[in-house]
Amino acid sequence: MAYCSIQAARDAGCTGTDAEVAAWIQAGRERIEQYTQQIFEPTDLVVVADVGAGGLVILPRRVRTVTSVMPVLEPDDGASLPASAYRVTSSKVLGQIDAVHLAWGGYDDLVVGAESYNGGWLGLWERWGAEQVRVAGSFGYDTVPLLVGQGNALLAAHLQGEASPTDEDAPDGGLDVDDEGNNVAIEDTDDDPSGVVSPSSSTGSTQVDALLAGYLNRGYNLIGGV
Repeated sequence: MAYCSIQAARDAGCTGTDAEVAAWIQAGRERIEQYTQQIFEPTDLVVVADVGAGGLVILPRRVRTVTSVMPVLEPDDGASLPASAYRVTSSKVLGQIDAVHLAWGGYDDLVVGAESYNGGWLGLWERWGAEQVRVAGSFGYDTVPLLVGQGNALLAAHLQGEASPTDEDAPDGGLDVDDEGNNVAIEDTDDDPSGVVSPSSSTGSTQVDALLAGYLNRGYNLIGGV
């Protein structure tokens, strides 16, 4: 889905057929996600994240719900943890961060390896030796924020303007799109089920950068070292 309507992009200056405008909107959305390191609609993802001190797992996107957490092991992943083995916090609650907090201090006598006499969850994790977990769930914002929608419309027009020929001899700068408006010529990229792409220092438009400043995933970028 797009973060803005075709009409909003037209109002911002984007031109062409509906399919062409939709393709520029999609190109703008990709730039926005790369810049903010966020997604702005509910999206089911599987992400892999490091287990930090005290069992803190910082998630790379705003989390809505978590359906499973499992250790990343070689050659096979471990079993999914029961919900009692972790708690989830989300940045949609003021003052919280997007994270899974593993219950190092607890135990569950009904889970093999996590019994109280076996060291509980901490003992189980130490035996696993897992440094990462695979988290499945729903990520993103419940609804697209107003400024993100405005930014998507403006960026669609900006990208189209950048690609437009500057003189009669310039090559065609339009997008190749199919009948449904899907971009088929910007670039070839492999699908990433985690929804995590390399961060960018700018969307390419300082105006859009300013609109999106409040939505930058600074915590993940800082932890990721980028």
